[in-house]
Amino acid sequence: MNALKIRRPLLLCLASLVLLSCAERNGKIRASGTIEATQVKVSAKQGGELVSVSAAEGSRVEKGQPLAQIDHSALDLQLEGAGAGVELADAQLQLLLQGARAEDIQQAEEALTQANENLRQSREDAKRMQDLFATGSATQKQKDDAEARLVVAQAQQNSALQALKKLQNLARPEEIRAGRARLEQAGIAIRLLEKAIQDSSVTAPLAGVITHRLVEAGEFVGQGSPLFTIADLSQVELMIYVPEPDLADIRLGQTAEVFIDSSSNLPFQGRVVFISSEAEFTPKNVQTREERTKLVFGVKIEIENQEGILKPGMPADAVLIRQGREGT
Repeated sequence: MNALKIRRPLLLCLASLVLLSCAERNGKIRASGTIEATQVKVSAKQGGELVSVSAAEGSRVEKGQPLAQIDHSALDLQLEGAGAGVELADAQLQLLLQGARAEDIQQAEEALTQANENLRQSREDAKRMQDLFATGSATQKQKDDAEARLVVAQAQQNSALQALKKLQNLARPEEIRAGRARLEQAGIAIRLLEKAIQDSSVTAPLAGVITHRLVEAGEFVGQGSPLFTIADLSQVELMIYVPEPDLADIRLGQTAEVFIDSSSNLPFQGRVVFISSEAEFTPKNVQTREERTKLVFGVKIEIENQEGILKPGMPADAVLIRQGREGT
């Protein structure tokens, strides 16, 4: 009888422990974390003075919306000069393609005709002096002078012939290729300056909220200087860390309720989009010192935030129903 009395409380105690363990196993998973959002740092693509800054911290902007304007007056002047360079390169190319003017060719032909006539007379004079020298009717000097005039006449005739050929074929193929390359190079300079002027207008790379404004109008910024930070708050994420025993009860796509202190206990709906495959120590900014020494797995929850209530850095609590309890 006494043994029965002893066993009965023991059985009741064991049953209570089993029920408690099942309740914990089939209950809810609770974890805390920090709200994260996609944030983009907007930097200056061109250096110069900020003539205007139109975006304020906390304001919502759309993709492509102007945020600031950098002075580009010097670039405008360079663009004008580059335009003149294009016209010059084009004119030079057209000259090469069209060849010499008709009047230039006519003058060269007349010069060649005259040179041919001089060459003919010089040959006759040289031949006559050679005959006279052979009969003793001309001196050695007269013969040498006649031969020298012949050499000069031959050189003049050759020069006139080459000048005419050059005008008739004004540009060699390689000269035309060089002319086309100069024109293309001038066109590229135009496009580069137009791109630089376009980059002087700072626009939003995505829709979101200006969380940081780092500059004011009148400041000088260098290329690559940070100007704004834009956060996309339409959809945020919460990274929580759970111990290995709880990991088996979490699935991708699983729903979760997210709570923040300032939302009157009304939950935000989220879903699990990432489960880490490697264990890590709990981050130092989560839980107590004792909890931070435990190995946990990261779980990312995606939360719709169209009203922008959830902000980056905001602490939040997540509650997930264990898989064993889903549908009950």
